[in-house]
Amino acid sequence: MTSRTELARQIVQCATLHGDFLLRSGVRSKVYFDKYLFESDPVLLKSITLAMVDLLPPGYDALAGLEMGGIPLATLLAQHTGKPSLFVRKQAKSYGTCKIAEGGDISGRRLVIVEDVVTSGGAILDGVAELRRLGAQVDLVVCVIDREAGGVDNLAKVGLTLNALYRKSELEAAGAAA
Repeated sequence: MTSRTELARQIVQCATLHGDFLLRSGVRSKVYFDKYLFESDPVLLKSITLAMVDLLPPGYDALAGLEMGGIPLATLLAQHTGKPSLFVRKQAKSYGTCKIAEGGDISGRRLVIVEDVVTSGGAILDGVAELRRLGAQVDLVVCVIDREAGGVDNLAKVGLTLNALYRKSELEAAGAAA
């Protein structure tokens, strides 16, 4: 198994971009973590999700991967844990099943939200509000990277705890040490 420090270095080397980027939160950043670069690398994705297993609590019913980056993470976490995964859309389709979450019933189930990178937590807040409206129990979010830009506090305001594999500052330190 890859050490935590080595895994951080691999994520930094694979997925850190420098430039001028507009984030979903509306904030501009000089550093961008392109999660699709680490999620499309099967070896790195496996190492990341194996490390994320330790972030999961006992007693949850299913993993809920948020569209789009949370879905591959939730799928591979399901492989490691044996728990089912659900796929949560940004909005319900207007055709077919018309569901916000695909892959099974959510009412009454204790879900763990799976996300790739958290900045302000806006996408998570939107998804959780809808899941709770439909009867899901949600109190935990796991992610690969917390950008340390208000997400923890914003999620806490609605009773959500964020367990991040890495904080932005940890990745920056690992990148400097590489």
